[in-house]
Amino acid sequence: MTLAVEMKNITKTFYGMKANDDISFQVVKGEIHALLGENGAGKSTLMNILFGLYQADQGEIRIHEKPVKVSDPQMAIQLGIGMVHQHFMLVDKFTVLENIILGAEPRKGTSIDYHKASKEIETLSNQYGLKINLNSQVRDISIGMQQRVEILKTLYRGADILIFDEPTAVLTPQEIQELASIMKNLTDEGKTVILITHKLKEILAIADAVTVIRRGKVCDSLRVKDTDEAELAEKMVGRKVTLQLDKEEKEREGLVLSLRDVRARDNRGLEALHGIDLEVYGGEIVGIAGVDGNGQSELVEVITGLRQVQSGEIVLAGDHITGLHTRQINEMGVAHIPEDRHRTAIVMDMTLSENLVLNSYFKEKFNKRGLLIEKSIKSHARKLIDKFDIRTPSESAKIRALSGGNQQKAVIAREIEGNPQLLIAAQPTRGLDVGAIEFIHRQILHERDQGKAVLLVSFELEEILSLSDRIAVIYEGRIVGIVDPKETTEQELGLLMSGRIKGKETADES
Repeated sequence: MTLAVEMKNITKTFYGMKANDDISFQVVKGEIHALLGENGAGKSTLMNILFGLYQADQGEIRIHEKPVKVSDPQMAIQLGIGMVHQHFMLVDKFTVLENIILGAEPRKGTSIDYHKASKEIETLSNQYGLKINLNSQVRDISIGMQQRVEILKTLYRGADILIFDEPTAVLTPQEIQELASIMKNLTDEGKTVILITHKLKEILAIADAVTVIRRGKVCDSLRVKDTDEAELAEKMVGRKVTLQLDKEEKEREGLVLSLRDVRARDNRGLEALHGIDLEVYGGEIVGIAGVDGNGQSELVEVITGLRQVQSGEIVLAGDHITGLHTRQINEMGVAHIPEDRHRTAIVMDMTLSENLVLNSYFKEKFNKRGLLIEKSIKSHARKLIDKFDIRTPSESAKIRALSGGNQQKAVIAREIEGNPQLLIAAQPTRGLDVGAIEFIHRQILHERDQGKAVLLVSFELEEILSLSDRIAVIYEGRIVGIVDPKETTEQELGLLMSGRIKGKETADES
């Protein structure tokens, strides 16, 4: 057994807290090795050390059984290590070819030898099953194809060890299957793959081995054939986790949200929503399924008043809310869990208690003649901390000190506590571990069971299928189909999401 990677006794401390605590980690050459752990467990820190983005405080790295010093990413590349980041590092206006060779251009005299580069990349493309049009501009190709560009970038630079950071987060089911085949092709050709993911089913489907990290320490390393989903979930969070939702049938109630021919532009001024028609009733969860960038963000923003509506109408329980300000819409009973909690849901340098009143600090309960009533705010925070099991040293702790899962619990606590008519949950479990996901799913279901209307936007099809009562598929700013989750599959949803079936043509004609 030849080891491609060995990390011994790795310790890394940030602000007095150990992100990696004496971690030892081995990866066999030619295998897919999954790295699993809760949000904040330390797995990304460990891989950033391997790729030279961070330096360990102590410990040793061996590549192909030789000790090395990975001082920066350039050194990692020289050692044959490549990293495919979750957020692609591509130049939209460049062609596929230009992106792949950027910073490593072959020269012919004083000019770039594009012919030589094309031949080398075509050879790699054929060898690893990474077919792509080198002359296409990156902005014109799908997310799945952009990921292929990132993989080819690492291979073009000679990578033998490839690190994938949450690679399936924005892919359709078909693209996920294609990526799994690509990873298998890579290992069949002698490459080694390290896969960072929180998706247990993916680990079981494609990995050979898995290392579980909990609170900065390795708690186990296993062969995938010797474990199962329940065991991995328990090892990851340190307790038994309910993986199946107990969802009861419920009669839907009155119409809460109605969108009629809603159109809106994106930040570039291009039309992002092309005449959206959508209804959400009380006592139901309507899931919005789609590949990232097809209008989901703009849809949520027009409903919540964060983006201007170009035309059409939005009605909440009989009242027109089109064009109203965000606070007005919130006061009328719309709660919003934003897709990016750090950018639009919380203020990192404020305390937990302050964050829990961001949408209500101006109310009489917390405010007297323009001055905040600190005692009431802290009392309110302690009540929500207990009710929603927010793990924190105290209500006065800065929210940045909490884990991602506890930050998200705080956002959900704040939004649900206002007793909304409509709850909009955008990517509510993004980047969270199975323990936090389990808790958040229960809260969303509870709101539905209390007769609230829920609009769920998620890239996780398993989440959409398990929580939703109806699923609306969005493609290129249009609702191309509404399906019953009990009568559809991930594959069928994936086809709708990629616009490959008649529903897309019908929507275009309308």
